[in-house]
Amino acid sequence: MADLLDKLHDRLAQAAALDAGVARPLETVFQRMLGPTVAEIDGRRTLVFGSNNYFGLTFHPAVIAAAKEALDRYGSGTTGSRAANGTLTAHRELEEDLARAFGRKHALVFTTGYQANLAMVSGLCGPGDFVLLDNDCHASLYDAARLSGATILGFRHNSADSLRQRLRRLPPDGKNRLAVVEGLYSIQGDLAPLRELVDVCREEGAYLIVDEAHSIGAYGEHGRGCVEAQGVADEVDFVVGTFSKALGGVGGFALSDHDAVQGIPLLARPYVFTASGGAANIAGVRAALHVLMTDRTLAPKLWRAVHRLRDGLSALGYRLGPSVSPIVPVTIGDFALTLRAWRALLATGLYVNLILPPACPPDSCLLRFSCSAAHTDAEVDEALALLGKVGRELGILEKA
Repeated sequence: MADLLDKLHDRLAQAAALDAGVARPLETVFQRMLGPTVAEIDGRRTLVFGSNNYFGLTFHPAVIAAAKEALDRYGSGTTGSRAANGTLTAHRELEEDLARAFGRKHALVFTTGYQANLAMVSGLCGPGDFVLLDNDCHASLYDAARLSGATILGFRHNSADSLRQRLRRLPPDGKNRLAVVEGLYSIQGDLAPLRELVDVCREEGAYLIVDEAHSIGAYGEHGRGCVEAQGVADEVDFVVGTFSKALGGVGGFALSDHDAVQGIPLLARPYVFTASGGAANIAGVRAALHVLMTDRTLAPKLWRAVHRLRDGLSALGYRLGPSVSPIVPVTIGDFALTLRAWRALLATGLYVNLILPPACPPDSCLLRFSCSAAHTDAEVDEALALLGKVGRELGILEKA
């Protein structure tokens, strides 16, 4: 008879089957951060190209100072949810700043980006409704749809036609329809065709939510993400995002011009039943938001690093994704070879993200690089030198 713990034992057995005494996925320990792009791992200085610290704001003096001041003022934690004693002046100030920065009427702050997605989708939809998700959407968005109790329908990645077909097959009974996409997708680094998706939603009577977790700051004249860059900011119903990437903290947010969104805190379980973010973190995020929206040198620095890394990887002979974004996927293909490459890079002082099934197809395993405005030309070149050495040693690249 099957046991409750069987699947855990199976996963542990899979992990144990990996080579003993070498680095394993999910077990890498960052002993110390030496700056926004360099860490100490296993006692070794390691370049970090596997972080979502897109603008290097985790070590910005204004962010550190704001966090320290808030720690002294509010203490180490809130000890309560936003619905209880967990709403501080710091939370309200951040919500006001977010609404102003993104040109929206309303902003809501959540404890994590994951919970922002859970709260918004489950708060908007319920049993009998329909949630239509791009097949490449983040796990949190699928979990949110499950939590809502709505009927979940996937549509082909970045296909407005597929979304249209799905919507037209639904019964014309007036049930709510919510389409869910991302502005910039986190594995392949490709962009959603938001203009086309907005048009389909308007034609077919669906609301649209866009997750801008990876695009804030990098896209749009004012850094407001893909919705701004593609000219649809005023037509997208809801935008969600996270503080754990461009803003260097922990938390999530939602933006909307619909007045009814103010009802989310009254019924969304992930908002009501979890402790709110600590004031030091919230104050640091607020300071990071101000830096991101006022320092116009940051985005050009990020894109300089992106192009330098991509050009170098292409010259070496690596297989890159077609989209140019701060997320640079390098497809290796074979599971074992991809794992060996990741381990070899880590051993030589370069940390990147390892992407294996189920996050990708079995024959499309890859290494994911994330660029930062804090990456210097010298750091990019150092990473490329290590990639050239490891790629040739493992036979991924032609020996030269």
